[in-house]
Amino acid sequence: MIKKILIGIAFSPNLKANLFEALRLGNMFGAEVIGVHVGDKTEKKEKELQGLLNESPVKDHTFKTFWQKGEPVDVILNIANEQAVDLLILGAIQKENLFKYYVGSIARKLTRKAKCSVLLLIKPSTDRIQCNHIVVNGLKDEKTQETLKTAFKVSQDLGCKRVTIVEEISQTELKVKVSDDATLRKSTIAKERLKTREDLRVNHLLKDIDTTDIIVKTQSIFGQRGYSIGHYAKVKRADLLVMNAPSKMGILDRIFPHDIEHILAELPTDVLIVK
Repeated sequence: MIKKILIGIAFSPNLKANLFEALRLGNMFGAEVIGVHVGDKTEKKEKELQGLLNESPVKDHTFKTFWQKGEPVDVILNIANEQAVDLLILGAIQKENLFKYYVGSIARKLTRKAKCSVLLLIKPSTDRIQCNHIVVNGLKDEKTQETLKTAFKVSQDLGCKRVTIVEEISQTELKVKVSDDATLRKSTIAKERLKTREDLRVNHLLKDIDTTDIIVKTQSIFGQRGYSIGHYAKVKRADLLVMNAPSKMGILDRIFPHDIEHILAELPTDVLIVK
């Protein structure tokens, strides 16, 4: 359950859109929205922020702002922890250059270090854009059932009627090298068996999840974890991609990419990372 949302307040051209998105989501989730600005608190900034809050189409909201100086990542993480935030909303660059990818932008650092779930917005809008299709990972992982529960709860709150659960299967599981018609048939049969296995596993996870009024599809993809689901979400023009948070992410995960790093390197759409 998302009961408290935190958004970073940077006085940039995207502030209005990011703020409106956060207030809308707070209204849909029934959550309190708080903001944090890392920097000086001035009369000009307060006036600008209050003006945007007054413009918001969501009138029935409470919004509390924290003003603190310091290193942005540390300040935001500390407030998120102190306030027991459930969701951190961040504006993000859709594709970072190599330097930023390895060094890490503020959004990427927060994504890796935050203890709460993180929503990365690549195209925030002042006007509401209906969410029509959510893609969620169906990995064989202890965190997946909670991620699925979150994806379907978010789908219901947003009025989204279509959810696709993607099961990424490594090519190494096939254990068949295609060299002629016979091995091709063998490979095809092996793929079908793996797809059936994955569908049964995911259907078992869905038993205790409310999927009322939602069209649910499972999709098996053979390929590299992270890259495959990101590519699928992009090709299918999904409005939101929901992913498990990795247990641990460090410099080695960025040199030898973890599945989530493929997503962070080039965001295919808005991404919700469930922790």
